Amino acid sequence: MRRRGLLVLATLGVVAVNMIVVAHFIPDPAPPPNASPAQRVYYLRCVTCHGTVGTGSWRATLSLIQPGNLANSRRMAGFSDQYLFDIIKLGGSPIGKPGMPSFGSHLSDAEIRELVAYIRSLSAGGSSP
Repeated sequence: MRRRGLLVLATLGVVAVNMIVVAHFIPDPAPPPNASPAQRVYYLRCVTCHGTVGTGSWRATLSLIQPGNLANSRRMAGFSDQYLFDIIKLGGSPIGKPGMPSFGSHLSDAEIRELVAYIRSLSAGGSSP
C-alpha cells in the first residue's frame, strides 16, 4: 500500500511539473491595439500574475501564487498611491509579500506612476469580491 501511495504522489508531481512547463510556453495575452503606454507596461510586466482585468491569472493559480486582486475596489481603496508605487518599484519582500517582484530596475519612476494610475482604473468598476 505504501508503494502505491508513493507512485500516486510521484505521478501527481510529474503531471504538475509538466503543466507548469507547458504554461511557460503559452504566450501572455497581447495588449489591445489602442492600449495606452501604461496599459502596455501592465501587459508586459503584470498580466502573467494579475491577469488582464486584475483578478489574477490561471498561471498564478497553477504556480500556487495568489496575487492581489487589483479589481477589488474596497481593497484597493485601502492602498495609497505611494504604497502601490513602492511595492511596484521595490517589490513585496521589504513589507512581507515576497511573491511580488520589484520592477524599479525595469521601469522609470514616471512609468511606475502611470502604471499606478492604470491599476487604479482596474478597480474603478466597483467590484468588491
